[in-house]
Amino acid sequence: MLFKVYNQMDIEPVEAAGCWIRDKRGKKYLDLYGGHAVISIGHSHPRYVERVTRQLRAIGFYSNAVVNPLQEELAARLAVVSGCDGYALFLCNSGAEANENALKLASFVTGRDAILACRGAFHGRTSAAVAVTDQPAIQAPLNKSHAVSFVDLDDVAALTALLASCRYAAFIVEGIQGVGGIRVPSPAFLQAARAACDDTGTLLVLDEIQSGHGRSGKFFAFQHAGTRPDIISMAKGMGNGFPVAGILVNEAIPAREGMLGTTFGGNHLACAAALAVLDVIEEEGLVEHAAALGKELLRQLGREEGVIEARGKGLMIGVDIDIPHAIFRRRLLRDHGIITGCSGKNTLRLLPPLPISREEIELFLVAFRETMQNLTSERDELYRN
Repeated sequence: MLFKVYNQMDIEPVEAAGCWIRDKRGKKYLDLYGGHAVISIGHSHPRYVERVTRQLRAIGFYSNAVVNPLQEELAARLAVVSGCDGYALFLCNSGAEANENALKLASFVTGRDAILACRGAFHGRTSAAVAVTDQPAIQAPLNKSHAVSFVDLDDVAALTALLASCRYAAFIVEGIQGVGGIRVPSPAFLQAARAACDDTGTLLVLDEIQSGHGRSGKFFAFQHAGTRPDIISMAKGMGNGFPVAGILVNEAIPAREGMLGTTFGGNHLACAAALAVLDVIEEEGLVEHAAALGKELLRQLGREEGVIEARGKGLMIGVDIDIPHAIFRRRLLRDHGIITGCSGKNTLRLLPPLPISREEIELFLVAFRETMQNLTSERDELYRN
């Protein structure tokens, strides 16, 4: 028996390719959610399948008790593809674990125990990660014992004042708030954060777990602001479905043996998956593709009836609609076989695989328009009666 903690869609996938999923009944679905932004290069990409399979035939796993050259290869390739040189790589398994290690490292380096985070943030469900997540419903009493303060996204004055008022180990902020509704921090806010962190000896941690690996139209979303954080956390799209995550640490931050550690992190299969993702991102120009298609999709959504606001960067888009998302998403799924995410009560979250085509985007827009028209008509009829 399973511990029932998930509210699941009535879909049992058995096969997937590109942006499409087929369930056990044979119905096909257009995936515009990517399993929480995890599917970056598309389901079952041939290059990915080949490299992971080849690696499994050689050696699938050994712990960090031995030398694994794939880790060095991944660090070097990541620096090239992301454009972030001057960072050292630590590998782990999940986004929450990446943030946990980032915050622990900041506390080690600064000798401080307080953290500053943003309201509306989501950083994970492990101890310190959930403490810096602005969702009281998922914080157990244990998590609330951490010394954490929150500031509003884009409130430069409050951010500067808070950082000056307390000896924080780190300020952690998402490149784009995902669960918070696709809220994009302004370049001015991230630039002010960099300056204030420098002034106060605080480490700037950029959570790129959802927004990284090309999703925003840059490799990392913070690159839109031209900032340079001390630590970058990443996961989700990094492995295209294989559990792999990590932090990039500014090389000026000293390491010592034993300060961080993991059994499964950076294993041979995980590295092979992450390298395959980087290969496809670079060879297929997926960062540029996400930027171009995302800009067009935002423009078109902004003109649709029933849309209050469409916002985001690249293929990380939030759409506020004048109908509760639970109703809209259910109808979109039932009538058109389209999978989307959500936030709050009225926000759709669109996080499709990066290779999504213009034709697939158009399929979604037609379905969106028809669903909105039908639900609006039904609502108007209900009011008349």
